[in-house]
Amino acid sequence: MNEELAVIGGVGFSLDGMADVVETIYGPVPVIHTRIKGQKVLFIPRHGIAHLPPHKVNYRGIISAAKESGITRVISINTVGSMTMQPAGSLFFPTDFVEFTKCRSNTFFEDRAVHVDMSQPYCPELRRHLAEAARTLGLPATEGIYVCAEGPHLESPAQIKMMSQFGDVVGMTGYPEVVLAREAELCYASLCIITNPACGISGAKSVIAAEIPDQMQKCREDVREIIYRAAQKFTANRSCGCPKSLSDAAL
Repeated sequence: MNEELAVIGGVGFSLDGMADVVETIYGPVPVIHTRIKGQKVLFIPRHGIAHLPPHKVNYRGIISAAKESGITRVISINTVGSMTMQPAGSLFFPTDFVEFTKCRSNTFFEDRAVHVDMSQPYCPELRRHLAEAARTLGLPATEGIYVCAEGPHLESPAQIKMMSQFGDVVGMTGYPEVVLAREAELCYASLCIITNPACGISGAKSVIAAEIPDQMQKCREDVREIIYRAAQKFTANRSCGCPKSLSDAAL
């Protein structure tokens, strides 16, 4: 279908269409060729068919599948808990990240030193298009720092107390996608759905994992519309720095 946009979806968000598999050096990656109101989209289910836990997701395979499919822009849909009192159901657009992961492959370059610049981890143009789309729809949205935890367990109150010193929301899947996309010279931005207050936040009830997909389902049509409206702003030439991420990265 020659899509230029990939959407990576996780818990509670998926798109229907024609199933396919992209073979990568990191293994086969299931994908869906689909459209949103006529806009061609390559949908990649982050957790695969068996719904792998966050620390076992084939992140390198996912980004490789997008790159090998000719994709230039990637929108990642993530579920997050709020550490700064944003209400459940609201949107969050990361501008930066901090990660506390332990066992994830976070580079394509295992045999040589390549240091991509992460001064703007999320493509500023793609992020702006997403934020503007949310604003035109009148949807509540904030931006800030995404903290990635290893999981798969939900965080403890002490962990949240510590992590809240570094960021605004916490999730388990935003890293290393963001770094790998930069190494692949793709434009990448995250559209986060706040599904719950993080554990231990004052006055918040305990998080029940089974309730998170239900919250995502409530936001499904809004997310689809944001993706569509953002895609209408794309131009053939990417004027951001993402396409040249590797030009000065190798030692």
